[in-house]
Amino acid sequence: MSALRRFAVASLGLATIASLTPGVAVSAPPPEPKTPAAFTNLQQATKALQGMTLEDKIGQLFVLFAYGPDAATPDARNTTLYGVSTPAEVVAKYKPGGWIYFNARDNVQNPTQLATYSNQLQQAALKTGLHLPLTIATDQEQGVVVRIGPPATQFGGNMAHGATRNTADARTAAGITGRELKAMGIRQDYAPDADVNVNALNPVIGVRSYSSDPKLVSDMTVAQVKGYQNDAGITATAKHFPGHGDTATDSHTGLPVINHSLQEWNTIDAPPFKAAIKAGIDSIMTAHIVVPSLDPSGDPATLSKPILTGVLRQQLGFKGLIITDALEMAAVRAKYGDAEVAVRAIEAGADQLLLPPAPDVQFKAVVDAVKSGRISERQINESVLRVLLLKLKNGVLFQPYVDPAKVVKTVGTPASLATAQKIVDKSVTLVKNDAAALPLSNTPRKVLVTGWGVTTTQALATSLTARGATTTVAQTGATPTDAAITDAVTKAQANDVTVVLTQKAWDTTVTDKLAKQQKLVKDLLATGKTVIVVAVRDPYDIAYFDAAPTYLATYGYAAVSMESLAKVLYGEIKPTGKLPVDIPVAGQPATPLYKFGHGLSW
Repeated sequence: MSALRRFAVASLGLATIASLTPGVAVSAPPPEPKTPAAFTNLQQATKALQGMTLEDKIGQLFVLFAYGPDAATPDARNTTLYGVSTPAEVVAKYKPGGWIYFNARDNVQNPTQLATYSNQLQQAALKTGLHLPLTIATDQEQGVVVRIGPPATQFGGNMAHGATRNTADARTAAGITGRELKAMGIRQDYAPDADVNVNALNPVIGVRSYSSDPKLVSDMTVAQVKGYQNDAGITATAKHFPGHGDTATDSHTGLPVINHSLQEWNTIDAPPFKAAIKAGIDSIMTAHIVVPSLDPSGDPATLSKPILTGVLRQQLGFKGLIITDALEMAAVRAKYGDAEVAVRAIEAGADQLLLPPAPDVQFKAVVDAVKSGRISERQINESVLRVLLLKLKNGVLFQPYVDPAKVVKTVGTPASLATAQKIVDKSVTLVKNDAAALPLSNTPRKVLVTGWGVTTTQALATSLTARGATTTVAQTGATPTDAAITDAVTKAQANDVTVVLTQKAWDTTVTDKLAKQQKLVKDLLATGKTVIVVAVRDPYDIAYFDAAPTYLATYGYAAVSMESLAKVLYGEIKPTGKLPVDIPVAGQPATPLYKFGHGLSW
């Protein structure tokens, strides 16, 4: 058995190998003729690999993006980044292994447009001499990290799932999300987030985590891996290894350090990744965090061979694809130049480089590192083979195209929307009801909806209006001005009930430096009117205005979450969510104000 075949057998596992070896049928249509890179088994994959140039191989290690909603429209921002103006030209120039969509980079208009865009990108990829389709990906974590909004089905997100404790629902949600992505030509979701959020002041994870309990995070992670991979047939990606749940710095803007001991890491951070590996996770994303107990060098995990190769590969036995978090983030760029970052990430054991900020420089640096012998071509071959075999497993190799006309039959169907609503209904958590204000009666009343979120406050107002309330909206944002606070207080005095939505009101370092959300809530409480406080993101806000007698947590702010909230407010459903985290006393992180598992009902 060749070295590459032995590697592939170890990577995919014997059960998978049995389904891919010659003489065993593969559940995919036959390859199109004259497609040199097509393969149906490991021997053919190895042959395809051997027919690739070094530059072809390096291209497969890059996951790129481009600005714009289709493959043919020029955009000056692409020219600045890549030296060519259209996404199709980017594909032709680099022949990348992967591609990623962002709503914030003008990629996303609607599901049918995305399906068409995916086909255009695949056509561009298959026109290159490599004849190899892209694995198109996105970050559709659900909840607060969503790249494709309605009409795609929306869910409450990870912490909302954690509040339900219902792994079957979590798997169903991932299956629906995965099937919708697949219909749009997206074969990889950079989800689930497997971080254990043990730090209430974590600025970047928070509700993206299922819980502060490693067992609950592990169970939910496994459920969603099965939903994405087994039920929807796309690639799941557990992130952010070795665990981003106890950071006090946002890795988009700085380099976090996690000072967990080795024992703490094994107890807190490692279990969800171990569970994901056992469940057959296809891909794991690295974190731009320093963990001295795993590597005392001070290098972020993305650039750490002791962590990626020593811990993830050798200690935990992960044989799948390792992809970096975005290389454009400040945390990974702080210590080395962009060229060196790309080389060091591959040296550390990463298979794919996500979002390189200097693609020409980084591509050349990796090529030069192989030619100089700094990185062995055997290591490159092993990474490329992982990329190729994953394209075979997720089906894009033989079915690169999707039918845009059929997208509406899969994405945002009435059945999926109804299922999502039922799942999210179970997540709303009633933390305080000291004034017995809830549930509201069906008596007609005037309700002010104020606080954070233009679309969120309006969505809640719409749901309340449908239940007979006369609603007024006074959206104040994440950093309310004094004038906005005064206006909200005036309106509250003229209404029977005020519902105020808070969003990371605890975060006075980045989100709300002057604590104006906290002031808004306290000033509203001082009116003596009935005030219902709702945290629509992290549940920790109550610690900063604990005098509020009525407080709920929704863990998400999509319209589906606001509809569930309205149902609870009016007693149509009982609140059944339980806190999946401790809410600590403000300034006392070790002292719970409300403990894990707390949740009231009636």
